Amino acid sequence: MTGTDVDVLVIGAGVIGLTTGICLAEAGLRVVIRASHRPADTTSAVAGAVWGPHLVEASERAARWGEVTLAVLREQAGDPASGVRIGSGVQAARGPQPPDGPAEWAAVLGGVLPAGPGDLPAGFASGWRYSAPLIRMPTYLDFLLARFTRAGGRLTGGTVSLLAGAAAQAGARAVVNCAGAAAQMLASDPAVVPVRGQAVVVANPGLTGFFIGAAAGSAGLVYLFPHGDVAVLGGTTVHGEWSLEPDPAQAARILRDCAAVEPRLRDPQVLGHRVGLRPYRPSVRLEAEPARPGEPLVLHNYGHGGAGVTLSWGCARDLASLAASALS
Repeated sequence: MTGTDVDVLVIGAGVIGLTTGICLAEAGLRVVIRASHRPADTTSAVAGAVWGPHLVEASERAARWGEVTLAVLREQAGDPASGVRIGSGVQAARGPQPPDGPAEWAAVLGGVLPAGPGDLPAGFASGWRYSAPLIRMPTYLDFLLARFTRAGGRLTGGTVSLLAGAAAQAGARAVVNCAGAAAQMLASDPAVVPVRGQAVVVANPGLTGFFIGAAAGSAGLVYLFPHGDVAVLGGTTVHGEWSLEPDPAQAARILRDCAAVEPRLRDPQVLGHRVGLRPYRPSVRLEAEPARPGEPLVLHNYGHGGAGVTLSWGCARDLASLAASALS
């Protein structure tokens, strides 16, 4: 593939950029992904991660995107190389749950049951037990990159300041903005706000089930996601913060809160710290800009908040259909 035979240039190599690139390439288009960070260094690599919407619009289209992605993740869970498995766990609240049951999104999972007293750590009053896809993100991103490459796609490095200009430079007929929080600058979109998330990776002391405890009042978000020999502990939701440096005080709070939930996490072996910027937006931007004569087509797929993995395949398929229709 040369710089003169590219159909689509995708900006960003997180889970949104990779799934978008895959859907475009598998539709027969010639695709290059350009990113300033490799997949392992993106916000996507920081995620816990479990299927379920977080910090994203509640809408009919988001629900549909989530259902499409859920079906794909369940299928991928059959492949050990994917990093996806179906795990059981508890989502808990410090107060009473709504009387009509869990959020609507949980209904598509099936088998959602009220958490019993033995499922709820001290400080939590109610919750739900369910099974959902758990994703070991570094492994999953490698899996997606390999699939993209097999489809004929190519990943390149480099920063982008102008979408249409980058497409023209690459000889591409279209460019897709999957830049996450960086879309605030790249698309001149003040509606995009970074929501800083921090996690601590520890050696897994034998955990198999996940736990998510919602923030309330002065109590922060707490979660733990086991992935084989490691566990990802969190977390934080700091709106408007761009720093990617781990905060020692936040790390200490995460470790303290997770140990309160699960005693086996007292004095764990810390393997690393991760920080990512969730791209929050009141609504996901998935659209094509009005075409300008003689210029490459510009499309957008960003603003997924903390639900990039959850909505990824649904959004990528819609974007690929939009691009194919426009380019034809």
